[in-house]
Amino acid sequence: MIQRNIAARILEALSDSPVVLLNGARQSGKSTLVQSLAKEQYPARYVTLDDATILAAAREDPTGFISGLDKPVILDEVQRAPDLFLAIKADIDRHRRPGRFLLTGSANVLLLPRLSESLVGRMEILTLWPFSQGELQATRDGFVDAVFTRSLPAFTDRDLERADLIRRVLLGGYPEAIARESSARRHAWFRSYITTLTQRDVRDLAQVEHLTAFPRLLALLATRSASLLNYAELSRSLGLPQSTLKRYLALLEMTFLIQPLPAWSANLGKRLVKAPKIVLNDTGLIAHLLGLSEQRIDSDAALLGPLLENFVVMELRKQITWSQTQPQLYHFRTQTGHEVDIVLEDSAGHVVGVEVKASSTLSARDFKGLRLLSEALGTRFLRGVVFYTGKESVPFGSHLQAMPISALWGLGTQ
Repeated sequence: MIQRNIAARILEALSDSPVVLLNGARQSGKSTLVQSLAKEQYPARYVTLDDATILAAAREDPTGFISGLDKPVILDEVQRAPDLFLAIKADIDRHRRPGRFLLTGSANVLLLPRLSESLVGRMEILTLWPFSQGELQATRDGFVDAVFTRSLPAFTDRDLERADLIRRVLLGGYPEAIARESSARRHAWFRSYITTLTQRDVRDLAQVEHLTAFPRLLALLATRSASLLNYAELSRSLGLPQSTLKRYLALLEMTFLIQPLPAWSANLGKRLVKAPKIVLNDTGLIAHLLGLSEQRIDSDAALLGPLLENFVVMELRKQITWSQTQPQLYHFRTQTGHEVDIVLEDSAGHVVGVEVKASSTLSARDFKGLRLLSEALGTRFLRGVVFYTGKESVPFGSHLQAMPISALWGLGTQ
C-alpha cells in the first residue's frame, strides 16, 4: 500500500478534535487510508454508508444509529445521510472527548452550510487528493515549505526527461487509474468513474435535470483548464442558462472535480470580485476527457502548457494539506494582461510567485510577471520561481529562480 502523507495530520487532529472529517473526490483513496489507520494507529470500528442496509438504518433513525455505535468509529461516505451530522453533534455534546468520530465524505461540507454549521468548533476538516508525485515515490514532498524558507536550496535534476514528465502528467494520481497497465484500461476506468459520479453523487446532492450535460461541461472545462472562468462563454457553448451553469459548476466543485484558483490582489476586497481560474483535480482525468496521449502532445506542443500548469497547481494543493506553512493559492493578473500563474501567500502575508513553462529554455521575458509582482509587493515578495522542463536550477536576478519542474517533488523531500 502506498503511504499517504496526510496520515500524520489526521492522527494529530484526532488527538484533540472530537470529530475529524476527511473529504475528497470519490476514489481518491479515503476508504483505504482510514481502514489502514484503524488497523494500526487508530483502533476504531469501520462503518460504510455505501452498504444499503447501513444507509437505510442511518437515514431512518440518525440519533439511534449514532448512539448505538461503539466509539471511536469511522463513518465512510457520511454525506449520504446528512441528518447524521446533527446526531453526531448531540453525541459529542454529551461526551466531548477527542477522536470519537473519523468521517469521510465525497462532498465538500464547507459548501453545504447546513452540514458544516452543525459541527462548528467540534470538527476539523482535511482534504485527501489523488496521489502526489512524492507519494508515488514513497517520499514526503516538501517544496511548499522549502520555498518559504529564507534561502532556497539549488536543485538540479539531470535525470529529468521530457517523455517521463509527460507520462507523469498524463497518468495523474487516481489510485485505481494508475494501477491500470494500459492507457485503454485507464480510459475505461475514467469513463465508468464519470458515469458513476454523475449518476450517484451528483444525484444525492441535488435534484438536477439534464444530468447528461455534466460530462459535456466537464469536457469543456478540460479544454479550458487553468484558464479564467468565463460564465458567458461557457453558457453559450453549452446552450445552458448562466443560472443553471453556475449551479452545475457548484456541484462539480462540491464533489472536488474542479477547483477555483482565486485572483490575488493587494486589496482584499477585490479578490472576491475578480474572475478565478478553474483547474480540474487530476491531469489524468483531463487527458481522458481530451483524448490526450504522448504521441498527440509530441505532435502538438501547445497542448502541454495548460496541462502542465494544472498539474503544478494540483501538486501544490496536495502538498499544502500536510505542509507546515499552509499558504493560500491564487493567480495574479493585471489590467494590462501581465500575469503570474500561481501566487502562494502565507498567514504572515509573505508571497511566492510561481510561473510554469513547457519549454526547456528560458529568457528574462519569462520573469516579467514575477518582476511586476515583486515591485508591487516590496519586502512582502519572498521569491519567484519559474518551473520549466530543463534540468538546471538557474538564478535570474534577486529572488528569482528557474527550476526543473521535478523540484516540485524533489526539493525538500523527506
